[in-house]
Amino acid sequence: MSAVDEQLDEEETSEKKSFWDHLRDLRTALVRSAIAIGIALVVCLLIADKLVLLLEYPLQRMNVFEKAKPTVTFKIGGTQLGPYEVKPDEFPGLPGSDNPNVTYHVGSAKIGEHQVATLVPEPTPPESLGALRVRLHNLSPADAFFIAFHVAIYGAIIVSAPFWIYFMGQFFLPALSVREKSVLYQWLGWGVLLFFSGVAATYFVLLPLALRASIEYSHLLGLEAYDWRADGYIGFVMKFIVGMGIGFQFPIVVLILVKLGLVTHQQLAHYRRHVIVLTLIVGALLTTPEVITQVAMAVPLYLLYEISILIARYWDWKKRRAEATAGAG
Repeated sequence: MSAVDEQLDEEETSEKKSFWDHLRDLRTALVRSAIAIGIALVVCLLIADKLVLLLEYPLQRMNVFEKAKPTVTFKIGGTQLGPYEVKPDEFPGLPGSDNPNVTYHVGSAKIGEHQVATLVPEPTPPESLGALRVRLHNLSPADAFFIAFHVAIYGAIIVSAPFWIYFMGQFFLPALSVREKSVLYQWLGWGVLLFFSGVAATYFVLLPLALRASIEYSHLLGLEAYDWRADGYIGFVMKFIVGMGIGFQFPIVVLILVKLGLVTHQQLAHYRRHVIVLTLIVGALLTTPEVITQVAMAVPLYLLYEISILIARYWDWKKRRAEATAGAG
């Protein structure tokens, strides 16, 4: 065998070793990420009740965008009936408009030879204005376990995100140059900021709006809307929140296409009408299929698109200015 053949064999062996080394490093990163998610999953299962309460919070804000209506709730032992919307003149004992929600404990009192039903009011505390009106129910023995696991999965992925992103970064970053790493960190930082902005906007504004719209639409159809399946509600809330967080990555995708030279700011401006339709479709897919929440989700997505056009236009102006300066020099 010639010296050239031996050198080729050595290079081929080196490449094979390099490939297997990379494969081992990838396996290590995946195993560490899985362990981090697994530990976070156990922790989230232990606090599943707290996570469920966190997801129920938007229910308490359903009435935040409107004036609260007078309601009464009746409690007989451990059973609760209501709340029912009433007129103030039907229950003169209702408090003022600042807090028109009252719970009555139904009991009895003996007057002479007769037992008379009694209503003992229990005024709703001021901090629970617009309080939970919808009651969530488990309709099968296994529902509670599935809900806890479902919630814990989402929570574990979010809680362990810094760890599995770090482990996967240890695998991918060595292959990047210093400039590529700098660009990646910038895009990743903006992506994380936009994701949590979408989550916050959904949690505090869009979700209460969507839930209230769902109830009003049920009433319009002549249906009761205050008893929901817990698994249906939890699934809807988590998909809505995660979907909106992902939707807020829209400008990142658009600007990456601009950076790659696949689109220009003129083309982005030309397709405004198409994007309006697209955002409305996304709003219908990720929220309840009615106009209020559809528009509520489409508006921030379209505003982000307009901001992307402005950034792309600035980049183009900056590039032309640099070229003009270089040509003049």
